[in-house]
Amino acid sequence: MEEVSETVSTQDLLLNLIEREPGIRYRELLRSTGLANGVLTYHLSALERASVVRVDRQQARITRYYPVNVPESESQVLGYIRHEPIREIVSFILSQDMCTFAEIVEHTGKAPSTVSAHLKRLKDAGILSVRYGEYQLYSLANKDLIADVLSKYRRTFADKVVDNYVEMLDEL
Repeated sequence: MEEVSETVSTQDLLLNLIEREPGIRYRELLRSTGLANGVLTYHLSALERASVVRVDRQQARITRYYPVNVPESESQVLGYIRHEPIREIVSFILSQDMCTFAEIVEHTGKAPSTVSAHLKRLKDAGILSVRYGEYQLYSLANKDLIADVLSKYRRTFADKVVDNYVEMLDEL
């Protein structure tokens, strides 16, 4: 009987972590819980089979976990903006409406190759749109969705850029 209650409490712990941080990665769960790899895999599989969590394995080598109440459109965005450099880029584009590659590089202070790789991933995911002309102008494909996700899940990000932007939105 004790083994059953340990299983339930471990799964409750995992479910609480996933609900608190939608889009949490497998490795983050491993570090947060201190569970052995096989034990964590067992419990996450049980939660997935019970349709309590949804698993996203779309990005190469990255598995993310979401509560089933998080819509797919939000989880797609969350999967990208949980990564701080991408969140910084997305927040900047959101605050500017449209911007050039050079403006993004200058704002982030990242290497142009790094920014380029992130922009490509965001464009391929349909999060960014690019207008071609004398300069490539980057904008968000669904600005309202991005703003909503940043606002709704801002407490799960340890980043002041998002908080500052959301506070600015709240003042409008």
